[in-house]
Amino acid sequence: MASNAVMEETLQILKDHKLRVTPQRHIILAYLVSHHNHPTVEIIRDALGKELPNMGASTIYNTLNTFVDHHLVVELQNGDGSTHYDYFGTPHYHAICTNCGRIVDVTYPGFSDTEKGLEKKTAEISGYMISGNHMEVYGLCPECQIKLGIKNNE
Repeated sequence: MASNAVMEETLQILKDHKLRVTPQRHIILAYLVSHHNHPTVEIIRDALGKELPNMGASTIYNTLNTFVDHHLVVELQNGDGSTHYDYFGTPHYHAICTNCGRIVDVTYPGFSDTEKGLEKKTAEISGYMISGNHMEVYGLCPECQIKLGIKNNE
């Protein structure tokens, strides 16, 4: 179960986005906020099964789709054929391993600086009024580099 602070934060997030607060929405969002494992629907269902044993996969899919539509959550594909989900409360991008499918969050100082950042430059070049972004980069994670003999385990 998520901490009281996370439960309060996620309750406010749902209200701020004018989403009806249901136990399912609240607990799924709290799980995503408090876990950075980029889960699939199956992982979420397994993790929350004790708290909401009657919650089916379709409820989770529908809830996640609502969160995606409201820009609370992003969908990620990592090459394993399944869709992974990530709460996007703090701007970051994703590095995805092309060998094992591992997904990690990446950010650095100034990454979300809209005055000088990616969104401003994109708006200048394209003329678009930018409302958000989602970026993924692909490569081999450190573990796969070692496993494939590309990098020594030092």
